[in-house]
Amino acid sequence: MRLYTIIISLLLTMLLVAAPVQAQYAVPKKKETPAELKKAANNLEKSLIENDNSKIVRNYELLAQEFVDKDDLANAEKYLFKALEIYTAANNITARARVIRNIARVQEYKNKLDAAGRNYKVAEETSTNKTFKTINLNDYNRLKNKGNAAVEEKYLNANITLLKKDNKKGEIADTYIQLAELNLTNTDTVAALEKYKEALPYAKNIPSKLIKIYSEIANLYVIGKQYDQAVATVQELVAEAKKNKDYNTEIVQLQYLATVYLQMDDPENAVNSLKESYKIASVNGKTFEARESMMLLVDYYKSIQDDQAGMATYEEFVKNLDRIILSDNSLTDAKTFKVTEERIRRLENEKQFKEELITRKSTFNYFLLGSMVLLLLLLGFIIKALYSIKTKNKEIALQSLRREMNPHFLFNSLNSVNQFIAQNNELEANKYLTSYSNLMRNTMENSNKDFVTLGNEIENLTKYLELEHLRFKDKFNFAINVDERLDPETIWVPNMIVQPHLENAIWHGLRYKEDKGLLKMEVTLLGKIINITIDDNGIGPTRSSELKTHNQKAHQSRGLTNTKERMTLLNELYKTKIDFTVTEKESPQTGTIVEITFPIIHKP
Repeated sequence: MRLYTIIISLLLTMLLVAAPVQAQYAVPKKKETPAELKKAANNLEKSLIENDNSKIVRNYELLAQEFVDKDDLANAEKYLFKALEIYTAANNITARARVIRNIARVQEYKNKLDAAGRNYKVAEETSTNKTFKTINLNDYNRLKNKGNAAVEEKYLNANITLLKKDNKKGEIADTYIQLAELNLTNTDTVAALEKYKEALPYAKNIPSKLIKIYSEIANLYVIGKQYDQAVATVQELVAEAKKNKDYNTEIVQLQYLATVYLQMDDPENAVNSLKESYKIASVNGKTFEARESMMLLVDYYKSIQDDQAGMATYEEFVKNLDRIILSDNSLTDAKTFKVTEERIRRLENEKQFKEELITRKSTFNYFLLGSMVLLLLLLGFIIKALYSIKTKNKEIALQSLRREMNPHFLFNSLNSVNQFIAQNNELEANKYLTSYSNLMRNTMENSNKDFVTLGNEIENLTKYLELEHLRFKDKFNFAINVDERLDPETIWVPNMIVQPHLENAIWHGLRYKEDKGLLKMEVTLLGKIINITIDDNGIGPTRSSELKTHNQKAHQSRGLTNTKERMTLLNELYKTKIDFTVTEKESPQTGTIVEITFPIIHKP
């Protein structure tokens, strides 16, 4: 109650000290918050809560336009820049160009011509639409030639032609208004009036533009003392405002209409217009508008010295003041709108904070991911290095195993040479040494190779068997057969894998045989597998083991171990499948069968 009393007192004080008010403006000064502005703000608040950028940015644009209609250009510019930020982040070129143009237009209204010109140029460079580019370039050039009315008019008319092709009614109306204002700067009221009239059809569904155009037309009629046309224009505007329930515009235009009637020396209609404006303001809770209408009436009654009518008007206003104030939502609406604006700012700050958190989190995630990738690369490098070292070690081990000479073979060969010399058999000694040196040379040449051609391997094995046959020619004969389907020069075989098995067959089987034995080696193609069979009819592994000395057993064990190790290393290095089996023949037959298998490997 105390607050209510204070408000009443303040209003009464204003009424008592207020100077006479003259309704000199046809365009209403909007003290209240328009419904469209409140709606736009509420929609923006909802979209911020939903955190939907597509809705947020669109509502920024709509709210900015409402601020333009309310002549609050600072807020309009602010929200357009917020929309621009989102469109830029989304790389929406079309929307970005549109918003930059709208920013330029607002800046032009604010008389920030340099900034407006720059933004018209940016809009022209950004746009992908040829017509839109030309329109922005025209506006840029127009501002560059500000003050040159002829050049400005040329660019404005060029834009109207382009805008009509795209049916941009709102911008067409704005451009006609710009032409009219340009005419007014040159005091050409007739041309200005014509341009305002041309703008009318394009502003039919845009109340804010329609009010401005009608008001300016009415003002020009008044300036030209064409009062009848002025009255008709204002009445059209009042009818339009009534249709749209725009009470503020209706009240102010009725006040303005009264001033026109007074200039026409038609006090009766002037008083009726003021009474009508007061009634509308009173019924719809427009406190300040009701006061202005009342003061205009009181002023008029004073001018005709009708103090009784003036006092009656004043008393009626005071009598209804409580009711008018109670039904006046303007202060509440303004407060509500401020609260909404505050919530919007808070939601924007929360959104920005969340986006910063997301950005930081994303940055951390990228850093973490990058670190993991680097760690994996380092781990991969280490694994690759270890694998390379392991592979190299295997290659060295394999090479070492290949070069490992059989001591028995070496010493026995030398003993054989010594035996030939002792028997004065120089021919056999020379022949043996020649074959032995050829075999050693071939062995050394191939010592660093894991695979050799089948032809090369057969040649070396033949020389080896010939040497052994010279020493034990009474003990065995030998034969080597190769499948005709195998090309000895294109097929590769593992190096030094077969020889140890031939040596075992001779030294641990055939040389202990009382009669002459036979050693056969066959190389056969079985599908995609090469099979090497070594077949001897010696005394067999069991009997041989009984006759061997300790050193001989160790030698045989090392020979087989060497072969197995080399096969394992070859399989690991070359991802192949080399294998062998040793089978002892069953009684009454004696001897051993060795089978070595490996896939076909073609010489590259």
